[in-house]
Amino acid sequence: MDIGFRLEHPLTGASFGGRIHVEGAAGALAVIEAAEANPTALTQALARSHGVMVISGMGAIAENPALLVRLSRLFGPEVENYRTTHMAANMVHPEVPEIFVVSNIPPVFRAPPPKPTPPLTPEGKLPVQFPHRRGWHTDQSYRRPPPDISLFLAVQPVPQGQGQTLFADGIAAYEALPAATKSRIETLQGLHIASAAGRKYDAVKSGAPQRELAPHERPVRQPLVRTHPVTGQKSLYLCEYGQMDWLEGPIEGLEPGPDGEGGRLLVELAAHYTDPRFVYVHEWTQGDLVVWDNRCTLHAATWFDAEHLARVMWRTTVWGNPGPAYAGEVKSWLPDMEG
Repeated sequence: MDIGFRLEHPLTGASFGGRIHVEGAAGALAVIEAAEANPTALTQALARSHGVMVISGMGAIAENPALLVRLSRLFGPEVENYRTTHMAANMVHPEVPEIFVVSNIPPVFRAPPPKPTPPLTPEGKLPVQFPHRRGWHTDQSYRRPPPDISLFLAVQPVPQGQGQTLFADGIAAYEALPAATKSRIETLQGLHIASAAGRKYDAVKSGAPQRELAPHERPVRQPLVRTHPVTGQKSLYLCEYGQMDWLEGPIEGLEPGPDGEGGRLLVELAAHYTDPRFVYVHEWTQGDLVVWDNRCTLHAATWFDAEHLARVMWRTTVWGNPGPAYAGEVKSWLPDMEG
């Protein structure tokens, strides 16, 4: 990649992903300026990496947060302004509204996920595969059109060995499916919904009361097999227990509910998608910036000792190229866009 830095791939310990190393305090700005001079370079590098790219040495952005937005714009035409999309005010960066703050310290108070049960695999390793590992999702899949790219910066990470982020390769997972399964799921649609709607697996399984949903809260249909608009590659596109509609779905046209045919198929696909051979575990270092493509990956957060450790991470969300299937759609997930 001839723009002043080199992409290494795959990532260490994984079968996919790529890494760019940045040196020196001025490195973050140098990367951005080099990429602006060749605007397709980073998107091409991300595509070659099957949707996960680590840019290390970007700590200078913490002192100039507008740089994160500037970098984000290289991945798509729109960077979400969280002040206009009903995000809780305490989760939004006070000076740069395009930055979503993920932290366990005031004023955010976002707790990490619990440890899996049991906390380690029988081999003594970090669990990655669903359903042992819970929380696998792709960002905001309950929105139509859904976002393209997320960027996540380690402003203040916790020590390595906890607080990791896991990523799964939807392209490789799809390619490894048996032909019969590919044929079965080719035209199926998943029903995605925000967790606040109360239709997560555990809530429906327990018989929790259901409330009436406003039009913008209703589940949205997303293909189980999604064709990437840049590369043309097919990938699995789904979430697991927390971001699918387990009342009416999770798969349109199949028997609904946690014990239905659709649920059994989704569990099978989610377990396959998160098989360790398709997973990368990222151990965070201060200044790491991870870019992931929501159109062809899943990710999951892990536990850290929030009682004794402080963690601050910044995220941006990029929109603009979901693919031809979404052409002309307005943001149906905003109340003021209804009707």
